[in-house]
Amino acid sequence: MSPQTVHPIPAAAERFFANHAALPTMPEVANRLLKSFDDPNVSMAQLADLIAKDPTLSAKVLRLANSARYSPSHTIGTLKDAANALGMDLLRNLSMAAAISGSFPAIQGLDRKAFWRHAVSTAAYARLLAKLVRLDADEVYLAGLMLRTGELLMAMTDPAQVADVETHAKEPGSRYSLEQSRFGCTHADVTASLAAHWHFPQEMVQAFTDANDPMAVRPFSLMAAVLHLSEVLADAHEHHDDPVAALQAALPELIEHLHLDLDDLRQRLEAAGDVGSDVDALIS
Repeated sequence: MSPQTVHPIPAAAERFFANHAALPTMPEVANRLLKSFDDPNVSMAQLADLIAKDPTLSAKVLRLANSARYSPSHTIGTLKDAANALGMDLLRNLSMAAAISGSFPAIQGLDRKAFWRHAVSTAAYARLLAKLVRLDADEVYLAGLMLRTGELLMAMTDPAQVADVETHAKEPGSRYSLEQSRFGCTHADVTASLAAHWHFPQEMVQAFTDANDPMAVRPFSLMAAVLHLSEVLADAHEHHDDPVAALQAALPELIEHLHLDLDDLRQRLEAAGDVGSDVDALIS
């Protein structure tokens, strides 16, 4: 993306970074996993060895690999077994999810399990949509996992206002407008700033910034569009709403712009099942 097409992170988002001592730091293993996205020569054995350097992370990954969602035919006892059972992409994605969720503290007023269930669901839906629109599914999974983490930083600074937003965010996708009216920025803006602090790829930082209203931004960001769609789907999943109807109500112009086949999407969503079920292994 050329410099003239970069859209700045709103200044209002920066106030949540005033207390640098309280900011989460990206775990070293997660940082190295992130860099592996750009390394076509990285092997499954190298990933397993990297994850093994963090005992807590290793334990979480093994719990995930043994969960009912991945239906192992036998008990998976080692990271090498987990790598063989899950495959390289899934191993890396689940490891990133475990590492990043573990880097944020519990926040008073936010249900930790519900928050990360939503984040994991957003990531899974982002991966599903990325395949439909031919984006890198692994990078978009990570972006989906990160999308709402800015809200955790907002809650550290202003827990009452964030709690009020969550109380009123009953319609899928409504969190954005509620935050904008209260804070002058959204969780996606704050996430963009955090991602910049963590040295994420510029394309991903920009996608967070543009996720607030993808149709209003030029040039159009396909990743930003997928992120916003995924959060609406995660909201609908959380509230037990019809997912396709939620998309049609919240983002009709975006659906039309992307020429999404909603019947095909519904079938894929139904086949995906309970995409947030990984959360128990992630935060236990």
